[in-house]
Order: sequence, then C-alpha cells, then structure tokens
Amino acid sequence: MTTLRAGWIITQRDLAHWVRQPWGPIFGLMFSIMLLLVFGFLFGGAINVPGGGDYIAYLLPGMMALSMLFGVESTATAMGNDARKGITDRFRAMPIGSASVALGRVGADMANSTVELLVMLVGGLAVGWRITGDAAAAALAVLLLLLLRFSMLWIGIFIGLRFRGEGATSAVQVLVWPIGFLSTAIVSAETMPGWLGAIAAWNPLSATATAARELFGNPTGVTGGVLADHAVLLAVAWPVLLTVIFAPLSARAYRRLRA
Repeated sequence: MTTLRAGWIITQRDLAHWVRQPWGPIFGLMFSIMLLLVFGFLFGGAINVPGGGDYIAYLLPGMMALSMLFGVESTATAMGNDARKGITDRFRAMPIGSASVALGRVGADMANSTVELLVMLVGGLAVGWRITGDAAAAALAVLLLLLLRFSMLWIGIFIGLRFRGEGATSAVQVLVWPIGFLSTAIVSAETMPGWLGAIAAWNPLSATATAARELFGNPTGVTGGVLADHAVLLAVAWPVLLTVIFAPLSARAYRRLRA
C-alpha cells in the first residue's frame, strides 16, 4: 500500500470519528465565534484602527487567522491520545509508510479547517463584514490562511507525539495563547508599546492576518514597517519555514515513539 493511500485511509478514519463525535469541532468553531462577538461588539467601540477603517472589517481576517492557530490544540491532543493508547504503535506495525499517520491527521484537520474557515466567512458577511478586493485576491487570502493552518498542524503533531496525552494539551495551551494574542489578530501592533509592537509585528500570525486584510480589501492597521510592504511574502515565508522545521521533527518523534 502506498503512503498516500494509507494516509487517505487514516484521514477517513479521523473524519469518521468527527461524524460520530462532532462536539470537538463544533465547540472549537463556537469559541472562535464567541471571541469575534466579544471583541467585535463588546470591546470594538473602544478600539481605533491606525490608518482609519471599520474595526469589524479589521477584526474578521484576524479572527480567521487566530482560528487557524487555535486548531493546533485538537491536533496535538488527538495525536497524543493515539500515541498514549497504543493506536499509533499499531499503525507502526502495519506495512505502511512512516509518514502515513501524520498525513492522515493533516488531511482530516485540513478538511475541518476548511469548513471552519468557510463558516467564519459566511458568519462575517452576516454581521456586516465585506470583501472589497477582487475575487482572485480573496481566494489567495483564503489559501494563505489555510497555509498557516497547514504549518501549525506539524507543530501540533510534533507536540502530540513528543508529550502525549494531557501533557500535549498543556504544552499547546501554553504555546497558543501568548502567540495568538501577542499578534495583530485583534489589535494593531502600532497601538502597543514600541518593543511589544515589534515582537507582535514579527509574529507569523500577524503576517497572515495582515496579508488577508490586504487581499480582502480591509483595513490593515499598518501605516509603515515590514508588514506594510511585505505582508503577503511573509505570509508565505513563515508557514514554509515552520513546515520545513517541524515536519522533520514530527517524523523523528514518530520514529522514536515508544508505547
């Protein structure tokens, strides 16, 4: 059996779990929508966007990028639980390629992320957000968001295999929240103290959020600096770099896995 075919079968296995137990993806989507409502309608009136523009239009692409990051927790937890329960060891005993298990997880999570992103796009349109750029640019924005998610998956797989079970969940929570909020997903880096804004501007999440805003034709909240000139380039470079680092680390963790 080829690695791709085995990966597809494992993808179907993971998707079947969600069909039988859909509450994990549903609650994950509800959490992103809750954050959107809280920041958009509860705090939004007090937040100004540098360079002008409506805050809801600024916030939506940032929340989409943030949702691509928050999905890492479910990936790490699923991989960690499978490793802890010995399911991954059963896969290793089968005549399939060593990359099949990770590819199966990536395939399932990318399918889930695509649905989540589409729901957020429709929900954003329902609350008044609009795409003012052209269709090709908007499609590129969606692809960049999914590219960020793809790179985050490899981080989640590595953490899940390395720490397993509850340790994987705790490790991801410690990682995700600072990265998620120390970015331009919710507020512009230009409203932060200088040193903090510089860190936020170089956050991979900030690059994708800013590029998505630019391509959707929304306010970027950026009036100068590297994000103003190279957001799309950085939104490609960061995920590629993270994938190049963590995909081999995930493969190494898989090979060294012990029950």
